[in-house]
Amino acid sequence: MDYDKPKTIEAALSGVNSVFMMTGYTIDMLQQSKVFVDIAKKSGVNYIVHLGACGDDEAQVAHWAWHQLVERYIEWSGIQYTHLRPESYMQNLLGYQGEDNINKGVLHSYFGDAILSWVDCADVAELAAYCLLSPEQHAGQVYRLGYENKNYTQIAELLTTELGIPFHYQADDPDEFWQFAQTNSLELAYMKSIYDHYVAFTSGKLSREGMIFDNFQKITGKAPTTLKQFLIKHQNHFKP
Repeated sequence: MDYDKPKTIEAALSGVNSVFMMTGYTIDMLQQSKVFVDIAKKSGVNYIVHLGACGDDEAQVAHWAWHQLVERYIEWSGIQYTHLRPESYMQNLLGYQGEDNINKGVLHSYFGDAILSWVDCADVAELAAYCLLSPEQHAGQVYRLGYENKNYTQIAELLTTELGIPFHYQADDPDEFWQFAQTNSLELAYMKSIYDHYVAFTSGKLSREGMIFDNFQKITGKAPTTLKQFLIKHQNHFKP
């Protein structure tokens, strides 16, 4: 299926009544999501599990707000829904936008000393599957997904303790990210929002401290992945 080719969406949704909806990280997601939802409604889809972005209903970070506009359009369509709002993906510790975050025992990020709320992508996928299997239990819900608070300094310390490899954290200047985005011709409307939220975190305007949720345990009956478990699972990535 290609979001930019409506005919492929129609073909993909033929005979489908429940879908997991995830768009690309560009501003085109707004138009693509509208077209997808319109076709889904015409095709008889009656339940959408939508992967959005972090934040509460008053989120002002641009790309978080765009995802919430998509949420509202899904709701307006009359299709039953569950909205997933993941916080920081643990997989971003391995690399982001083609850059490797790890270099000779140094962990990099543009978040400064900000506390983040972390979730493993595998847990996001599992929770989405539970929703799709039981729409009668989850329709109309908004689930925020973040299960452990740590900043990058604490994660570097955890790497050192658990893997026995000396790590330290280097907080990079968000301006370097913005330069990277421009030099590599990334989609700048979306990347400008990413840059702005890096600045907001490094300045202390944004923090996810205390934003720990218990929905994964309640829905799946088991504990979410911890950062310790994630780092051990992917330890080969961190070894020199």
